[in-house]
Order: sequence, then structure tokens, then C-alpha cells
Amino acid sequence: MAPSQFDLFVIGAGSGGVRASRMAAQRGARVAVADDAPLGGTCVNLGCIPKKLYSFAAHYAEAFEEAHGYGFDVSNTGLDWPRLKANRAAEITRLNAIYGGLLGNAGVTLFPGRARVVGANEVEVTVDGQVQVHHARTILVATGGRPTLPAIPGHELAISSDQIFDLPEFPRRLVVVGGGYIACEFASIFEGLGAQVTQLYRGEQVLRGFDNDVRHFVANEMRKKGVDLRTGSDVESLSRAPGTATETSPGAILVTLRDGSQLQADTVLYATGRHPNTAGLGLTEAGVALSAKGAVVVDAHYASNVPSILAIGDVTDRIQLTPVALAEAMAVVDSLFGDGRRSVDYELIPTAVFTHPSIGTVGLSEEKAGEQYGEVRIFRSDFRALKHTLSGSTERTLMKMVVDAASDRVVGLHMVGADAGEIIQGFAVAMRAGATKAVFDSTIGIHPTMAEEFVTMREPVVS
Repeated sequence: MAPSQFDLFVIGAGSGGVRASRMAAQRGARVAVADDAPLGGTCVNLGCIPKKLYSFAAHYAEAFEEAHGYGFDVSNTGLDWPRLKANRAAEITRLNAIYGGLLGNAGVTLFPGRARVVGANEVEVTVDGQVQVHHARTILVATGGRPTLPAIPGHELAISSDQIFDLPEFPRRLVVVGGGYIACEFASIFEGLGAQVTQLYRGEQVLRGFDNDVRHFVANEMRKKGVDLRTGSDVESLSRAPGTATETSPGAILVTLRDGSQLQADTVLYATGRHPNTAGLGLTEAGVALSAKGAVVVDAHYASNVPSILAIGDVTDRIQLTPVALAEAMAVVDSLFGDGRRSVDYELIPTAVFTHPSIGTVGLSEEKAGEQYGEVRIFRSDFRALKHTLSGSTERTLMKMVVDAASDRVVGLHMVGADAGEIIQGFAVAMRAGATKAVFDSTIGIHPTMAEEFVTMREPVVS
């Protein structure tokens, strides 16, 4: 294809890039998008979607056990790892095709190749060894982030979340290093699937930045389910365990900790952080300012210091959530090809963590609310869900509400329990509308549900 002129050239066909591309094209813009990876980006291929599918799979093992309490004699014959991988891959391929259809139907030109910025208004694309340079009025960088491994001895023996979904063999012994949501999720998921999981985190408690009650509660629940969660623990080095190699396997991995202790694993997963995916994009050469971590520095309208080059999503290293990237994409499209009224409000963004049990949260933690508002009222409920009165499970549920004492407005809502994300999503709407504790109190609950607890908590916790 000969070099072309575009109104918008998007680098990266992840969630944000695809949304910006097709929405701009539907408004009549001449749009191109380039990516040398499968369409859908990390979320579809190596993140949200496959992770949630594996989380569903892990819950089935629990369900088999819980069914006995309800009168069903169900046998768990074990996980068919190759079948799970194949079914996941088939679903991801289906989603890739849907993304391609959305772009094609909108009239977006797709370049399945590597792109790099070579000027304020020029993008170089390499497709099948052929290099072309295209001109664009605006360039949008939406290349997301990538996992990083620490520079410790033997780090090449570890994997990141990019490889965890397609391991040749299911790991009987998995060591997860990290304490963020990705580490906690995969520790929960693989424990549920049948692995012996040890999670190592150098901090005092996992999920830094979440409400402290939530952090301690979910850590306790994960341990109850079988995750050997060790805080205050860090890795010194990785090596091959002597005498464990066979004709078909290089052998176990020996994990040596800073305190001198050791443990063996079939797989070591590092989930200690992600960095903006800007390497090799030509941004520095084009004069685009990057942060110390390599993120594109943007203003309130997602423009870099080079006005024709914009960036959205994880590559800006602000809030690393797919729905946020989608919202930013729509704000950019509206700014470039609409009336410019759309903006993204970064307060009260609901999110979920798919640990077992899962976390749903929106608004401020108790700690942050105290700093911002001074006097707050806390409502908290910790109980065994009705389902587990017969299931035999010892799993408990936590529900917590944070209220600004002066205005009575609910400023934080947190839950640890089954379907927490589904429940919090609905309440997030009420909170964005400014709901007060009095409004919650006047709302009639749906009985018997866990969600009704949020509208029946009457007595604040006495600190």
C-alpha cells in the first residue's frame, strides 16, 4: 500500500487504541491503526479476559467440594490443563476476530506490523519486511504496558504474567513473587486449580494502597484456602535445583530467599510491576518527553509536549485499568472530532481484584478518607454468607462503608466476597450521584442477598 494521509494514526490496537480508532472513523475521520500483536492488547490476550476465565475454572474445584453439602455427590477428577488452555485460546481467537471486524466495519485501515514515530506527524510501519512512512495530522500512542523482571541472579528462570496462561505443563509447585493485584490473583487462581502455591512479598502486607481492613481480610482468606502467603520475604536468587533434571525436564527451580532459606518450585511467576511500553517507538527521537519509568508525559487533554502526539492508557502510567483507557479514548476522539465536552473523572473509579474471594472497591479507603475529610464514620460487617451455611466452606465476607461525617456522603465502599465486583459496580453509580448514608438507609434491600448488607448497616464501628 502506498504511503497515505490520515487524520489520526493510532499506534497500538489494545482496548484504548481500538476504541479510539473505530469511534474516530465512525465520525468521518481517516484513521489507521498499527500493531504487530494480536488485536485487543493485553486485556484480551494476556490480561483481564483469560485471567477471569481461569478464575472461573478455579472456582469449579471449590464448587465440587461445596456441592456435597447440598446433597450432590460430585467427584473432582482433576484439571485437564491442555483442554483449559485450548478452550481459552479458541475464545481469545474469537475475540481477536471481533476486534478486527469492528475496525474493518468502521473503515479503519489496519497495519499488522511494528510502528514507530519518525516525526511529529509521521509514522513508519514495517509490515512483512516492507517499510512505509505515513503522514498523520494526529498520532495517538496507545501501546499499553509490559511486565518487568528484576535483575537478580537467575531471573531468566522466572516467567511473567505473559507466559502463565500457556505453560506446557501445569505447575504442581508455583512460587508467585509480588504483592499487587496481579500476584494475588494468580496465587488464588492457581491454588484453586490445584497447584501448591507459595506467594512471597517483601512488604508488610499485600495490596498496598487498598483499604487496610480489605488487605488483612483477603490475606487471611487466601491463607485459609491454602496459599502459603509470606510477607516480609524477598528473593535473593533463582537457580536450578541440583539433581532434579530429567530427560524431559531441566529440573526444579531453587528459590533462595534473603534470609538464606530455600524452597523449590516448578514455576516461578514474577508479578512485581509493569512499565509503559515505549521502547523502540521513536518517541524520544521525536522530542516526546518521557517520565523516569518511560511513560509518555501528557496534559489534561492527553497531549504530549509535541502537540500532534497524544497518548492514553497504561503507556501514560496513571491508572492502569482497561475501562479508564476506554474512557480516555472517547475523550480524545471527542476533542479531535467532536464538541470537546467529554472528559474523564478519575474520582470514584470502581475496580475489582479477582482473588478468591474477590475484592470490589470504589472510592476512598478509611485511611485516605480520614486524611481528606478528617472525621469519618465507618460501617463494617464481617459474616459467613448464607451459601456457606450448607457448603461447609469457612469463607467469610467483608463489607465496609466509609462516610464523611460532615456531609453524610458515602465516600468509600469496599467488599471482599463472592461476586464483589458485580455488587460494587451498581453501588458505584449511586456514589457518583452523591448518595448519602441516609439514602442508603432508606433503600430497601433485596433479601436474602449479600448486597443488602450495604443498605442495612446501621451502627458505626467504634474505634
